[in-house]
Amino acid sequence: MDFTQQLWQDISPVYEAILDHGFVTELLSGTLPAATFQYYIQQDALYLTDFSRVLSQLAARAATPDDMLQFAQFAQNAILVERVLHETYFSLYAIEPETAKMPACFAYTNYLLATTSLQPVAVGAAAVLPCFWIYREVGKFIYQQAIRENPYRSWIDTYAGEAFDQSVSQMLTLTNRFAEQASVSELEAMRDAFRMSSRLEWYFWQDAYTRHRWQV
Repeated sequence: MDFTQQLWQDISPVYEAILDHGFVTELLSGTLPAATFQYYIQQDALYLTDFSRVLSQLAARAATPDDMLQFAQFAQNAILVERVLHETYFSLYAIEPETAKMPACFAYTNYLLATTSLQPVAVGAAAVLPCFWIYREVGKFIYQQAIRENPYRSWIDTYAGEAFDQSVSQMLTLTNRFAEQASVSELEAMRDAFRMSSRLEWYFWQDAYTRHRWQV
């Protein structure tokens, strides 16, 4: 079992909770209210902008040109997906852009920005990995069961697609290589970072499902 497989085994209860979450089950069945999906896409667009910054930070701090290039390509892809959200999904689902991050988005992006700027690159890689990996697995899970006429088919096809699958595989390979070179303390920090980001993935969907907003 390689290091990333160990990470996945560790967060299996979190992943099962995500699959059982009302947002995911209703997205799969096509019954998710349009207003709920609108909230989610608005927050996801804001998240992806900061996610690109996070990946750019890793590129700037990476030790080798190959790693710099890989993280830079990931950062570019995040911005391209954000543009797709604005140009395609926002139009397709009649969604207006949002400028304010709600609690889960705020917590998640700030955690990633802090981790990738203050912690070793290996820990930062583990922190960003759930956004790649969990989305791929959820996308494939939904794709295998969703009806063809699902109103959210465009979103489903994106995260179950070959291009995204390739990016996830590249990120897994990179994280495993970092783990091979990491100290014992760094490995533990990587586990903690992966676990925290996985939990924040659940909270991101929870906020969308409840359309959670700042209370005060």
